[in-house]
Amino acid sequence: MSDERTYIVTYDISDTKRWRRVFKTMHGFGEWLQFSVFQCRLSRRRRAELETKLRELIKAGEDHVLVIDIGPTDKTDIAVMSIGKTFSAIEREAVVV
Repeated sequence: MSDERTYIVTYDISDTKRWRRVFKTMHGFGEWLQFSVFQCRLSRRRRAELETKLRELIKAGEDHVLVIDIGPTDKTDIAVMSIGKTFSAIEREAVVV
């Protein structure tokens, strides 16, 4: 049983430079879905690491980040309705390094 959970992370960053830094950071943690929205599959440790990095990047009084816990990765089927452009579901695949 995996300890990974699925999260939706969305953010509203008021400064362009900070937004770029957050965007680049998020690419290391999840899959980009839309402008400022990522889907992440994270262990507790990786989620804590993401939270730490985001707290270091944003300005608390100006920026806003939402981390929505969807549930355990191995038990969660994410249903997405897309209006407009076609949505491609994120496929889970092993990466050998």
